[in-house]
Amino acid sequence: MKLHQLKPAKGATHKTKRIGRGDGSGHGGTATKGTKGAQSRTGFKSKMAHEGGQMPIQRRVPKRGFKNPHRISYKVLNLGQLDQLSAKYNINEFSLENLYINGLISQTDRVKVLGNGEVKGKYSFRVNAISAKAKAAIEAAGGTVEIVA
Repeated sequence: MKLHQLKPAKGATHKTKRIGRGDGSGHGGTATKGTKGAQSRTGFKSKMAHEGGQMPIQRRVPKRGFKNPHRISYKVLNLGQLDQLSAKYNINEFSLENLYINGLISQTDRVKVLGNGEVKGKYSFRVNAISAKAKAAIEAAGGTVEIVA
């Protein structure tokens, strides 16, 4: 078998429908578009999401809720997690750079420390936000807290 002898399998290809090429093509006259109306005319284009007179889905479905465009979302670190994270990643300074290097946050994430759990070690923090309870617990354990903008 040679390259010029290769052909698609029988029935795999179809002849293209040549529309509007005269009566001899079998698709002449109205070119399979029916008679009259905007849809038979050249340049016709239906509107996006047009459902033919049926009530469109964006009007059928009720509106719910509110999305605050000014919301600031944080990745949360609880005090109860600190000892495990410190042991696993061998860090005592919880800064945005250290957390990013160890794969705990992405580069654009903001970090907030919350006071759920107990802190046993002496850790230093450079984070975007911290709760009052967490700050008091960290400073009581001998750690330091610095807020980064």
